[in-house]
Amino acid sequence: MMREGRKQPGQRQVGDRQAAVALNAKTWPGEVPQVTAVGFGKNAEKILELAFANDVKVRQDKDLTAILAAMEVGSPVPLEALAAVSEILAYLYRAGGAPAASATVAENGDEPTTSAEGDLYGQP
Repeated sequence: MMREGRKQPGQRQVGDRQAAVALNAKTWPGEVPQVTAVGFGKNAEKILELAFANDVKVRQDKDLTAILAAMEVGSPVPLEALAAVSEILAYLYRAGGAPAASATVAENGDEPTTSAEGDLYGQP
């Protein structure tokens, strides 16, 4: 478990709060990736822990996370974030095949939200 106030590799913290957003990259052709988990503070740390433990690629992007963290879990990635998410997914495919999911990390500060269906990565 990561300690609060201590910056770990792959994390971005601003103040005492951090945010993490997980995206489901396993979509049918033509479907938009969905937000599968949003967490703040300790829940963000848990999302990151699970990502690192499962070799899920993590990308730090404060602006993208701010957009995605405002979305409801299960929502498709909004148009204003789609280009950035597409670039990330294209990089992941080039780097080693289809990703199971991707997560972005940045600063924010609200209550945590997680998916009620399946785990944090949208798998049943």
